[in-house]
Amino acid sequence: MLNRRSIGRLAGLAGLAGLALIAGLAGPSSAQTAGKSLVSTMAQRKDVSVTVYSDGFGLVRETREIPLGTGRTSLELRDVSGQIQPETVAIKGNTATSLKVFEQNYRYDLLSPQKLLEKYVGKMVKLYRWNGATGKEDAFDAKVLSVASGSPVYQINGEITYGFPGRIAFPEVPANLIPKPTLVWLLDSTAASQKVEVTYLSSGFGWKADYVLSIDDKDAVGDLQGWVTLNNTTGTTYENAQLKLVAGNVHKVYSYPEGKDDYAGDYKKKIAEKAPEPKFVEEGLFEYHLYTLNVPTTLQNNEQKQVSLLEGKGIKVTKKLIFSGASYYYHSSYGGFIANNQKVGVYLDIENKEANHLGIPLPKGTVRVYKADKSGAKQFIGEDAIDHTPRDEKVRVKMGEAFDVVADKKQTDWKPFGSCVSESAYEISVRNHKDSVEEVELVEPAGGDWEILSSSLPAEKKDQFTFLFHPKVPAKGEVKVKYRVRVRWC
Repeated sequence: MLNRRSIGRLAGLAGLAGLALIAGLAGPSSAQTAGKSLVSTMAQRKDVSVTVYSDGFGLVRETREIPLGTGRTSLELRDVSGQIQPETVAIKGNTATSLKVFEQNYRYDLLSPQKLLEKYVGKMVKLYRWNGATGKEDAFDAKVLSVASGSPVYQINGEITYGFPGRIAFPEVPANLIPKPTLVWLLDSTAASQKVEVTYLSSGFGWKADYVLSIDDKDAVGDLQGWVTLNNTTGTTYENAQLKLVAGNVHKVYSYPEGKDDYAGDYKKKIAEKAPEPKFVEEGLFEYHLYTLNVPTTLQNNEQKQVSLLEGKGIKVTKKLIFSGASYYYHSSYGGFIANNQKVGVYLDIENKEANHLGIPLPKGTVRVYKADKSGAKQFIGEDAIDHTPRDEKVRVKMGEAFDVVADKKQTDWKPFGSCVSESAYEISVRNHKDSVEEVELVEPAGGDWEILSSSLPAEKKDQFTFLFHPKVPAKGEVKVKYRVRVRWC
């Protein structure tokens, strides 16, 4: 006979059975979830490729041969980037249906002295202090009460203390602390062995282009060497990686997990066999340019690596001396000197064309220029940053300012006609203290609608708002350029 207590017990069991049934329909049961547990390290890597973007991130693609077995498996994938973006991770097996992913986790609660102390708050540890009298350490049983502000507070023999002068010993490492960031999946595999492919985006990568330009004694011909400088601070090493670089302004929304510790890996370098000289091969990719290194290379953690990008010899170089004005000079009366004893800018122009022994899209970077002195020793003479430059475009490198060429500009007349029309006259004096004739380009950005009324030298129209003069200044001589112009700016 069933009494009230028995009926209640049966009802409880029925409720539990119902919950178990619902859980079974909703997802894997705890027994199913347990399954096997595997750990994969870089030793199982079959190949890896790294595409590095100039904005400080990279795309990692690696494949590993992993004996997953069939059925439910918990897989820990170690030796991944410590700056990974977990939301970008993708995994696939031999075929589209051979691997099913139930759950994906990124564990970054890394083992460190501070983390270890935090995990032992409220627990017992051993404290050891050196005893000079006995010549050995004294041991104390202590309870960790707090680790706030990095100064542990202990309870020892019923007393509360801090600033203990000794070392701490822990009985074990907590299970939820790991030495390196790890990706963890709950998988269902239909094949005993899977060639698993994992891709993800990660910060901690970076590359930039640097160029060395050596010009001849006439400043007319030069040799250009391009270098790629790579940085890997991801926390892991990518051995024998297929390296690719993307040049261009790629739009990206940055999102990083919070509370992640930095760490550094320490790996042995793999001894590589003698390989062909590394060289980048360029191709178009969407609206960007992709450079692929023709031989694998190893990206060590916390390493800066330089690889040759390009080399051009016998490149024609055009040196220009340029003195520039400003559009606002034409809007008001200055009554005399506008610029007095001003330096003249020095620039080098290079045509990025095959006919000029170049013709490859140039990633943005820094160009450093050298020239040999009379003894034959190369001297550094200037540097400038260049932007991404397509083939068949001009590269202009600002070298600095000329020492021996200076210029003055003064307004000799000004007449207003209404609120936004004026007629004005100017005189530009260019003085050359060198022993050679120098041509100086005078850039006059008048702005608005302009008309040259008179000039001592022919004016060249550069564009709608700018005209130029090209005086040739004799050695140790002076040239004065005079002109009158009418300008409407509204």
